[in-house]
Amino acid sequence: MNPLTIEWIEKAEKDFATASREFRVRKMPNYDAVCFHSQQCAEKYLKAILQEQNIPFTKTHNLTTLLGLITPNEPAWELMRPNLERLNVFAVQVRYPGEAADKTIARESLNLCRTIRTRARYSLHLQE
Repeated sequence: MNPLTIEWIEKAEKDFATASREFRVRKMPNYDAVCFHSQQCAEKYLKAILQEQNIPFTKTHNLTTLLGLITPNEPAWELMRPNLERLNVFAVQVRYPGEAADKTIARESLNLCRTIRTRARYSLHLQE
């Protein structure tokens, strides 16, 4: 596996760990952070796939843009579009005043992340 792909995966796993940990916090949980790190995990896994396939990509946080680069080689990823579109809003939306995540939204974002993570790990031939 390409060394840069491994770095993307490691960073994605750190975001997944952070989102998972923060979701379990009982005192003063930061549900905004759960949503943000869930989106970041998905983004980094998509970039790992692109890196491993030697597909160039620009600096973007847009999951559907990244999806559009993956689907020519892996059309099955198109099934993930609704999940990625929903998760996409958490790249920015909950990070600024006016929007805040509650436990329900945080759970949804983490579940979406888990689904995308599982699919990405399968695509990268990684075991759970």
